[in-house]
Amino acid sequence: MRHILVANAGRKSTLMTDESRLYQKVGREFADHEKVWHHARVYLTQSGKATNNVENFFGMFKRGMRGTYVFCGEQHLRRYLDEFAFRYSNRSGLGIGDGERTALMLKSIEGKRLTYRPIN
Repeated sequence: MRHILVANAGRKSTLMTDESRLYQKVGREFADHEKVWHHARVYLTQSGKATNNVENFFGMFKRGMRGTYVFCGEQHLRRYLDEFAFRYSNRSGLGIGDGERTALMLKSIEGKRLTYRPIN
């Protein structure tokens, strides 16, 4: 767990987690470490922050990977995460309709050329 966290999150950031022991030691390596206490039905940190967004995103990602894509090689994981991040940030719950989402997606490919070179 430590390797993943320190490789992907800045040490000057605040680590937001649940009460799992997995995060106790590594939490000291970040500027701050705030926890929610799910077992005690406390879903906000002392400063009023929650982990709900990341839990919702991860749930959506897991369902997509199990249901739609089924398998993802490690070399493609970042691309899948980028796709799901786009979907989550542009979902109907935020008032973004299918047409708007499609226009945003098409705008992001403008000026890019598809090639057949190997993926690194």
